[in-house]
Amino acid sequence: MRARHVVIVGGGISGLASAFFLRDAGVRVTVLEGSPRLGGKLAVSEIAGVAVDSGAEALLVTRPEGISLLSEAGLDDQRVAPGTTAAAIWTRGELRPLPRRQFLGVPADVPELAASGVVSGEGAARAARDLDLPATPRDGDVSVGAYVSSRFGPEVVDRLVDPLLGGVYAGLSAALSFDATMPALSAASRRFPSLAEAAGSLLPPAPGPESPPQKPRQVFTTLAGGLGTLPEKLAKQSGAAIRTGAIVRELARTPSGWRLTIGSAADPELVDADAVIIAVPARPAGRLLAGVPGASAAVTAFGEFEYASMAIVTLAYPRAAFPEDAAGRSGYLVPAVDGHAVKAVTFSTVKWPHLLGDYHMVRCSLGRVGEEPVLQRDDADLASLAAAELAAATGVRGAPASTRVTRWGGALPQYTVGHLDRVARIRAAVAELPGLAVCGAAYDGVGIPACVATAKAAVAQILAGPAFAPSPAFESSPVSGAERHRG
Repeated sequence: MRARHVVIVGGGISGLASAFFLRDAGVRVTVLEGSPRLGGKLAVSEIAGVAVDSGAEALLVTRPEGISLLSEAGLDDQRVAPGTTAAAIWTRGELRPLPRRQFLGVPADVPELAASGVVSGEGAARAARDLDLPATPRDGDVSVGAYVSSRFGPEVVDRLVDPLLGGVYAGLSAALSFDATMPALSAASRRFPSLAEAAGSLLPPAPGPESPPQKPRQVFTTLAGGLGTLPEKLAKQSGAAIRTGAIVRELARTPSGWRLTIGSAADPELVDADAVIIAVPARPAGRLLAGVPGASAAVTAFGEFEYASMAIVTLAYPRAAFPEDAAGRSGYLVPAVDGHAVKAVTFSTVKWPHLLGDYHMVRCSLGRVGEEPVLQRDDADLASLAAAELAAATGVRGAPASTRVTRWGGALPQYTVGHLDRVARIRAAVAELPGLAVCGAAYDGVGIPACVATAKAAVAQILAGPAFAPSPAFESSPVSGAERHRG
């Protein structure tokens, strides 16, 4: 019997994880990536002689899927723990400590919030009313901004929640879905009248006055060579046939599976597959399914997605130029309401001490929904803007010795109100198409562990399909394949 053929469209982390999970399934796997390189939003390159991530730079360890993938790939010995994850908010004219007892910016300790100075005295007083207000009713999905503002007031949303969500999604809480972006808190908020109490229920207990100092819980990890080295490692270990520069223009059903059309209309290449995993963003996925009978509901839902663009500006400063008081922080966030272009800053060589050499590396993230004009500046202008705002916030001295600008156009899906319904419609439609599955950042989370989880689910869905079921005659026959061949 010939080996079943699975084609994966998309060579980002989701597609490569899918290929990796298929490595022992006894199938032939082909990965088709339209761009010239693998990895999607994972990439690493040198700046000032040091290999530094220019895409995602940290992997969340509080979800098991990401670190399990690293273990299965034999990369445990390459994992690196952060030096610190203590962060700040640059707001109201100062760098202010990010309250520790908060869940994605939603405060669990209002006195700690007031002491931080992130919000004004009036804002802290309004936030304190959450403890006394009756439960806020809601029917169906609502925006994070609307719900949190109803409990704590708008200042907490503007100066704390928006910066946290902006760092993850490059979106604004006024549009982002509470159920999709904060599912655990959304569920907890139905059990507690106070949102602060709901947030607190998801955090470790606060230490008492007599408690010994607690070691900070590890939240992130990375690889010594950068997370951008992970795609090539997965590709190699998967044993899949990897093709870059292979743009899939069309997907069609055949009597025995699927047919993909690659390349130009003038010189098309046809590839047949028993099953296909679509691991590309929503809009390209919708275009691939546009001509597939029975996929119209998924195509419509894919078309409702919005994506945000962003840029990462990496700056290398001589060690003497870096402010000493920055050594205890991993970086800071910036509220959109304060009008700055840079939305988040990571002191990379503080967060990841193994990177520190002659230079301190600083990573500046720019780009929120609606701020596309900022990203239209050329590289030199964008780097100058980031350096100027960094100097205003931290007092770093002089110009950077080296800069690198990496642009991520349409990189981050926006989980707007109704997101879970859109995803449910897509999955229901795809489930009716045997031999087809989807995975990626558009569904259950934009982080690496969430993408890996969707990849594992897609692989399980494909292998459970009819194309991979053993033949009843073959399965029930007591005669071996070799004996049957001789007969």
